[in-house]
Amino acid sequence: MSKKMMLLVNPYSGRGISKTALGDIVTQFAERDYIVSVCLTKERGTAAIARENAADYDLLVCVGGDGTLSDTVTGLMDIENPPPIGYIPMGTANDMATTLALSRNINTAVDTILEGHPVPLDVGSYNGEYFTYIAAFGAFTGVSYKTPQSAKRALGHLAYVFGGLADIATIKPQKTRVEFDGGFIEDSFIFGGVTNTTSVAGLVRLQPSDVDLGDGKFEVILVRNPVNVQDFMEILTSVTTNAYFSENVRLIHTSRVKFTFEEPVAFTRDGENGGMHTELLIENRSRAVQIIIDDEKESEFIV
Repeated sequence: MSKKMMLLVNPYSGRGISKTALGDIVTQFAERDYIVSVCLTKERGTAAIARENAADYDLLVCVGGDGTLSDTVTGLMDIENPPPIGYIPMGTANDMATTLALSRNINTAVDTILEGHPVPLDVGSYNGEYFTYIAAFGAFTGVSYKTPQSAKRALGHLAYVFGGLADIATIKPQKTRVEFDGGFIEDSFIFGGVTNTTSVAGLVRLQPSDVDLGDGKFEVILVRNPVNVQDFMEILTSVTTNAYFSENVRLIHTSRVKFTFEEPVAFTRDGENGGMHTELLIENRSRAVQIIIDDEKESEFIV
């Protein structure tokens, strides 16, 4: 019996997708008895399409970058029993693809969707907004949504690196109260990230053993303002060696986190503008959606 599949394609993501590649994707699913409906989206148009139509399908596959996946998940959050998500990564950073051990080769990604199985994925929420892998403030967090799409296409991941280097001079420490399960911290931070991923812009990485994508917990990374060269070197060492347990870098597991600032602070949400906030409560929507992964890769990111 044929199954219905919605294929959401963001043609603006990364370096784009060719008509030939798109045709190959449709053909491969059609050969496995899927009736495929193709929707080409605008850069931020996926959520509305998913919200209004996904309930009528057995499978939803999105083709694009982390922002496309995030928008797709946002749309599914308003559906009582959303279909599982297949993800074919075509973006620049592709942090979620890295975390999910998904190939950037289109044919391999399609095979994973056809042969793999769905696993639960936590979703973060705040003020009616949703994110799949990060909400953050501070150093480098504005790079993704401030970098022109033309630069991302031309330079790929280097666009983020160059953008981050240009951002160093503007880093401003934020005096912050951070409340989490069982405690709180008050200090000046140059970065705060609420994550459900093992990779952030390909620069900051977490050990797979520290991350369970469906455990109802975030991994919150806090980086104190370095007051001397020794502090700065300790932070650099912590980040490059994935050791987030120093005096200047903290890793906290929590189901909710509240930030309170002395002045409005800019957040990024899955690489997009997340607004300005003086107070922000972020909560974990445990196992809100399901995403399809390779059976052999599950142990790499789900404890």
